[in-house]
Amino acid sequence: MADVIANMSMSLDGFVADPEDRIDHLFEWFGNGDVQTSTAVDWATFKTSEASAKMLRAAMENVGALLTGRRLFNLTQGWGGTHPMGVPVFVVTHQEPAEWPHPDAPFTFVTDGLESAVEQAKKTAGDKIVAVASTTIAQQCLNLGLLDGVQVDLIPVLLGSGVRFFDHLDTTTELTGPEVVEGTGVTHLSYRVKR
Repeated sequence: MADVIANMSMSLDGFVADPEDRIDHLFEWFGNGDVQTSTAVDWATFKTSEASAKMLRAAMENVGALLTGRRLFNLTQGWGGTHPMGVPVFVVTHQEPAEWPHPDAPFTFVTDGLESAVEQAKKTAGDKIVAVASTTIAQQCLNLGLLDGVQVDLIPVLLGSGVRFFDHLDTTTELTGPEVVEGTGVTHLSYRVKR
């Protein structure tokens, strides 16, 4: 069955967005190199270092579903109906959007809880990874024991305030690792949750 892995670009002081939800400084590494990585959408082609491109290519090959929350879905306007990973997206929400302009897009709005969303995403992903792209959902997954790993794209910047990757955790969670890959303007860290 699929592993559930949370991944985000994060500042050295623990933020994944500034107070206005901007990610400019945190996403600079997606365009600071000369190795191109294509995605499922025309508007998101990355140019990174070779080390980062290798990580991105592995993600494109190994992620089978994406799990997110309603807040990020709204901020991105549903990625225009196609997430750059090109995989089915499961949106945890209290209520489906009244007007979703992409009814044929591979988006499932899960209104019966996070556990249900994880179960559906894992079933869809098969033996691939379920990527968690949401701070709130990642935190809730940790609190419920549903997260298998954490990947941090650590950016050498201090934001001072904003949206933290991990906040509101119920207990201490021990991790193994990290596996470290040094890119240009980013250090990729991969951890497993100790069981």
